[in-house]
Amino acid sequence: MKNCASDFLTKPGNDEDLLAAIRVAIEKDRALRREQAELSEIRARLATLTPREREVLEYVVAGKLNKQIAGDLGTAEQTVKVHRAHLMQKMRAQSVAELVRLTKRCGIGAR
Repeated sequence: MKNCASDFLTKPGNDEDLLAAIRVAIEKDRALRREQAELSEIRARLATLTPREREVLEYVVAGKLNKQIAGDLGTAEQTVKVHRAHLMQKMRAQSVAELVRLTKRCGIGAR
């Protein structure tokens, strides 16, 4: 019964209780919509990454160094640096910590 209800009011109810419940429900809805919009934006940024940038991203959020990533992927460290710079720009992340927070919100975890 409470599947879609945000609150229950007992009878007889008064106007103040009803208005307060409506305000709370509207604020919850705003917060949910804001969160959904933010997740949609992060997912859109992720969609702009090339397959190799996405691969490098997963290593970066796992805490791997460029040298380790290059070794695992069989590529040059400079190439990893280029991919890393591109993905940071595309994800609009100023730091690795911010990148980790963004990806974690979308369910992308460490390897």
